Amino acid sequence: MTFTPLEIWTIILVLGIGTFLLRFSFLGMIGNRPLPEWVLRYLRYTPVAVLPGLVAPLVIWPSGTGGEFDLPRLLAAVATVGAGLITRNTLAGIIGGLAVLYLGLFTLP
Repeated sequence: MTFTPLEIWTIILVLGIGTFLLRFSFLGMIGNRPLPEWVLRYLRYTPVAVLPGLVAPLVIWPSGTGGEFDLPRLLAAVATVGAGLITRNTLAGIIGGLAVLYLGLFTLP
């Protein structure tokens, strides 16, 4: 199935508007009111839940190696978890894993 450029841009525009309306329906309606404490408590776990979902497929089946096991990616995942646990900071975990990944890609065979 092929699309014309006009159809592609129409799809992008409609999906963008739909995404905006979905997010605005939540954030725009309650954005000026304080959230209950139980909601804020659960929102603190969002980065911890999202990060493994993004990283796990790239460690288990890395597309850069055609799905083959790759030691630098495994070491980067371990470093990400370790840095996150030690510092209790998601950004520190991401940066630590990134540093180990690039160091491993350049130094390991």
